Amino acid sequence: MSRRDWDDDDRLIIVDESDSSSGIAAFLLGAAIGAGLALVFAPQTGAETRRTIRRNAKKAGEATKRAGEKVSDALAQAKADLETRIDSAKSSLDLKKVQVSRAVDAGREAAKAARDDLERRLAEQRSDEVRRAADHDAGSGT
Repeated sequence: MSRRDWDDDDRLIIVDESDSSSGIAAFLLGAAIGAGLALVFAPQTGAETRRTIRRNAKKAGEATKRAGEKVSDALAQAKADLETRIDSAKSSLDLKKVQVSRAVDAGREAAKAARDDLERRLAEQRSDEVRRAADHDAGSGT
């Protein structure tokens, strides 16, 4: 029995957790190299091959430019959306500040009114007590 018999039934599973954009870049690079090699080995004259290479390079340049413009437009739109959300959040925050300030002012007014009312009632109670004591003293003759 061979030393490798124990792992003949085991399957080796490889999981590639790398960034998928590098796989796309590798694919595109391979496609470009393959297209270039196909042009080089195609049964065309040198002038036809150069013309084809120039035409394909121009198309690739235009496609790259369009892709760049799309990315630029998407970034500009994302920036505008973000600025709108920031402005909305600032406005909402300013509104909340005003509401809190008004609530604090109303609380202070209510506390002052309650304190004034309590002081008035205490003053009335004291004057009633003084009057009763004076009436009591006057009635007892002392």
